[in-house]
Amino acid sequence: MNVRMKKLATALLLAALGISGPALAQLQVTVTSGVTDPIPIAIVPFSRAVPADGGLDVAEVIQRDLESSGRFKGMARTDMLTKPTTFAEVDVAGWKQQRNDYVVVGRVTALASGDLTIESEVVNVLNGLRVAGPRWTGKPAFLRNGSHRIADAIYEKIIGVRGAFATRIAYISVDGQPPKQRFQLIVADADGFNPQVILEKDRPLMSPSWSPDGTMLAYVSFETKVSAVYVQNIYTKQRSRVSARAGINGAPTWSPDGKKLALTLSGSNGNLDIYLLDLTSQQLTRLTDDPGIDTEASFAPDGSAVYFTSDRPGSPQVYRVGLGGNERPKRVTFTGSYNARPRVSPDGKQLAVLTLDEGAYRVALQDLASGTVSVLSKGRQDESPSFAPNGAMVILAGRERGRGVLQTVSIDGQTSLRLNADAGEVREPVWGPYQK
Repeated sequence: MNVRMKKLATALLLAALGISGPALAQLQVTVTSGVTDPIPIAIVPFSRAVPADGGLDVAEVIQRDLESSGRFKGMARTDMLTKPTTFAEVDVAGWKQQRNDYVVVGRVTALASGDLTIESEVVNVLNGLRVAGPRWTGKPAFLRNGSHRIADAIYEKIIGVRGAFATRIAYISVDGQPPKQRFQLIVADADGFNPQVILEKDRPLMSPSWSPDGTMLAYVSFETKVSAVYVQNIYTKQRSRVSARAGINGAPTWSPDGKKLALTLSGSNGNLDIYLLDLTSQQLTRLTDDPGIDTEASFAPDGSAVYFTSDRPGSPQVYRVGLGGNERPKRVTFTGSYNARPRVSPDGKQLAVLTLDEGAYRVALQDLASGTVSVLSKGRQDESPSFAPNGAMVILAGRERGRGVLQTVSIDGQTSLRLNADAGEVREPVWGPYQK
């Protein structure tokens, strides 16, 4: 049996016990690569609503978002000859002469209700037309999220793909050295800002998974010295233990309707298989029954099937099993000797997997129709791929200089972004759904 799979079977990634890191890992964003010819854009400082805006520079947040996609190059403010805040004030010829394709102007206004409004206008410098005017209204505490939403709208208008800047990620951080460690489950904005500790324990936490509505996280905790699966509301912090059966309880994944979890359970005999757990009735349905190791389930977006890792062919490969009847699992991956941790793209057309490439564990994409495989990441020990809700990016965990880091990579491989913790180590990221 593959050594990596043995570790999974016996400890469900208990290598996490040896990780060290900060008490609260604030992520710092670094764009490591982008498209060859990014779109030149000027994000002019917005007029402010002092003091209600809390000092937040909305235009700076929008520019950071757009630049983080690798598809835009923002103009330096020191190079701006004027700083208009409305479309009528934009000197199109002047901005064009400074080689911009687009100019974004806007205003932050305090309303009598106590809310704030962001009004933005996007100007196509090439033809002088106002092409978009996204607007947001909300509480001052959510101004940063509103800025991300404006960036999402601008990105979609220009690129044609819905942005994901206003979404969130969850990840695991660990502080201290064995045997005294503190494990944290953290939720942050997609750009790494606003980290919030959802749970903190002195024993391992792992395998976070978002509910489809973005209000809950399922995860594995060893707080009682054995593995158990919990479901927790990220707002109220209320949680419940949903699986503490004999043996291993691991790798929870939500069904698209939010009513079930796919779990990896070993039972008393120690053999790992995939089960479906109905969260209301607690009824278990067994999906796989094989002497090999079956684990790391992932639902198809329409809920019709589950993809999972199995070593039944002699090495870890990805299989698919339909949920409509007594269908036998079918092998999906055939390229390479190691393919694991499958995650299906939001449109159901691609599969992100952890693959063995030139002696290193890296994240690859497989087109489910053609079987074509392309390697996305370039690290030596990459793991835990998770798609952004728009399917344009994949977040993953890797190692750099002996520390765990997070990274996002565009599905075309052209753009990559590194999210380093300011100290210590982070891992097991999972990208959350769109927020309503």
